[in-house]
Amino acid sequence: MAKTKRVKTFTRKDIESKIGNKLIGKKLTEKIIVDSFFESIREMLTDADPLIRIEIRDFGVFEVKKTKPKPKARNIKTGEFIYVPGRRKIHFRPGKILKDFLKKEI
Repeated sequence: MAKTKRVKTFTRKDIESKIGNKLIGKKLTEKIIVDSFFESIREMLTDADPLIRIEIRDFGVFEVKKTKPKPKARNIKTGEFIYVPGRRKIHFRPGKILKDFLKKEI
């Protein structure tokens, strides 16, 4: 059986400690707190090597995933075949509370 590589998972505690380090010695305002939160998540996602998972309970999961290269993609305008290399993408999967809210009829 092939062993699957386990993806590094960060949780709310990891985000809290990263934000705490950013806010040491600063006067706290709402803008600084929110900016620090998004900056911390952005740093975690961009430091992914190559895959990462950030799980925030009752909110959702951010994941960095690899895409496969496409050796025979076609340029629609010219009809020419081109090679599209594999890359990484960010995927968000909502948690149970958000999913239940989105399922409700309008």
